[in-house]
Amino acid sequence: MSQDLYQAPDYYQLDDLLTEEHKLIRDAARDWVKREVSPIIEQAAQDAKFPTSIVKGLAEIGAFGPYIPEEYGGAGLDQMSYGLIMQEIERGDSGVRSTASVQSSLVMYPIWKFGSEAQKQKYLPKLASGEFLGCFGLTEPDYGSNPGGMVTNIKDMGDHFLLNGAKMWISNAPFADVAVVWAKNEEGRIKGVLVERGMEGFSTPETHNKWSLRASSTGELIFDNVKIPKDNILPNKDGLGAPLLCLDSARYGIAWGAIGAAMDCYDTALRYAKERVQFDKPIGAYQLQQKKLAEMITEITKAQLLTWRLGTLRNEDKATSAQISMAKRNNVEMAINIAREARQILGAMGITGEYSIMRHMMNLESVITYEGTHDIHLLITGFDITGLPAFK
Repeated sequence: MSQDLYQAPDYYQLDDLLTEEHKLIRDAARDWVKREVSPIIEQAAQDAKFPTSIVKGLAEIGAFGPYIPEEYGGAGLDQMSYGLIMQEIERGDSGVRSTASVQSSLVMYPIWKFGSEAQKQKYLPKLASGEFLGCFGLTEPDYGSNPGGMVTNIKDMGDHFLLNGAKMWISNAPFADVAVVWAKNEEGRIKGVLVERGMEGFSTPETHNKWSLRASSTGELIFDNVKIPKDNILPNKDGLGAPLLCLDSARYGIAWGAIGAAMDCYDTALRYAKERVQFDKPIGAYQLQQKKLAEMITEITKAQLLTWRLGTLRNEDKATSAQISMAKRNNVEMAINIAREARQILGAMGITGEYSIMRHMMNLESVITYEGTHDIHLLITGFDITGLPAFK
């Protein structure tokens, strides 16, 4: 088991822009990742198994609903804190961050924002503590970038609803206790539905043979005449805008998380370049390697500045969906490019599990697609600046 020697880069002294509380929260998450995630994550990825032993620790560092008010079991933190926690968790592994951000932004957030008081009291404290784990059902086999085309539906049966349909590529699905599912009613209006494990007709088959997010559990949600109590409908918002607000929160967390993956790849490559000797000197002394490293730290710094500003706007409730899309797209592309360059610096060693780079690279191939594909986010920016939709 290799020792975690990670040292976070801060080329523009961005720590000076953070409060002492922000740094304490981030450092607690960073220390936890070093202690609890780094020693086990390579084996978990090799085994394609989510390490359930870390769930309690994720809850303890505030990774589940950090911005949820304390009255519902959350930590009552700001958006900057949420981002910093996601950055540190994804520095460990994108799949672990996926579990945390799904729980926070796609399960707890809609219950908090759109749920009844009874729903908040019932679910949020258990989700915050990790007693319950949740998932988010929007994507379908035939509807990914066009979620409004969904065919999953609910039918009013008088004293309950009947839910039918299927969702695909759902993080946390195989072990989720509660699923926030989006379905159309008989008028074609999209509604949020809380589906609990154990409901008759509800199954969650696991997706196998993944080359990416191997330490994350992915599956399907199958609904075969599932009886849904009327109390399990989210009452305070419907329409496609409701799940898209959840995705804004999740994409914001991804924008931070991708920086963590990039920083880990850069730090690994920098250390290796100083230690690996060829032709009688460290490879870091050669111009081509310095070019790679200099470009890496430049792109990381630009992403840090972009995301810090976005966090400030989120705290002030000023950030737009398009601004969040820009940060998600930019930062994930930055991270995947850095992973590829870092792998080259390590040569053949870069493909082994002795180093984290190849795992990050494979994970980022999913991150660049989920929560809005790379191309769709580009079109969101295009629409925002021109006012002309290019989606269809």
